[in-house]
Amino acid sequence: MTAAVDLVEPRTTPEVRATRLRLPFSAWHLLLAPLALLFAIPLLWLVISSVMTNAQINQFPPALWPNGIHFDGYSYVFGNSLFPRWFTNSLIVSVTAVVANLVFGALAGYAFARLRFGGSRVLLVLMLATMAIPFQLTMIPTFIVMRQLGLIDTLGALILPSLVTPFAVFLMRQFFLSLPRELEEAAWIDGCSTLGVLVRIVLPLSRPALATVAVLTFLTTWNDLTWPLIAINHDTQYTLQLGLTTFQGLHHTNWAAVMAGNVIVVVPVLLAFLGAQKTFIQSVTATGLKA
Repeated sequence: MTAAVDLVEPRTTPEVRATRLRLPFSAWHLLLAPLALLFAIPLLWLVISSVMTNAQINQFPPALWPNGIHFDGYSYVFGNSLFPRWFTNSLIVSVTAVVANLVFGALAGYAFARLRFGGSRVLLVLMLATMAIPFQLTMIPTFIVMRQLGLIDTLGALILPSLVTPFAVFLMRQFFLSLPRELEEAAWIDGCSTLGVLVRIVLPLSRPALATVAVLTFLTTWNDLTWPLIAINHDTQYTLQLGLTTFQGLHHTNWAAVMAGNVIVVVPVLLAFLGAQKTFIQSVTATGLKA
């Protein structure tokens, strides 16, 4: 009788039940996917509104989906503003700041991590203390310095204060400390100089940290509005954020153009983050920093 029951309804072990309940993805995705969609709604609405007409945007109740793809907003942006020039200015400032922070941050971070010199600890503490000073306290002295250098109303006034940041130096130092010193000692034994060890051994292993510094520097510089608003006066020297703010003030009724301008500003930032997302997480994990 027992054998007959087993034939009709076979017994299931815990392993079999676990196999049946196994999902092709983590169970956390059931919670994270709706949350991700919730946070993505403003971005999706921005993109959808940029291809609508003003009539569709202003109608009530609002249209959730356009009845066709219209690029009138983009045409208006490029035809009635200096958006290409502003985009180029932002790109020049951001790329220069990224390259400078990678070079100077790596050099200074390696010096603080591996080299021992008088006052290194004190200098490191003083450098990190500057991270606690709000920008509102330093913008007037910075403006005075830039004016004395004759850089006001030029891209140099935006580039020079961003050439190196304490956070880039600190992050690179923390990552260098996590690398095994034996690799560097082996290179020294083979006759490699300190700079050669940094370039040939350390930096190739530090790609996650370098990518993190690059992304965060790009995001900060690209999205900066306060300092360009102070240092730049002529519209040909505007960055994209400053130009977009001015454009919104002049064309607040043309919502299609305003949405198109915002899409142009957001897309490079989004692509930069998505391109370095994995290396960003690796760097945060390796350095012991909390996101």
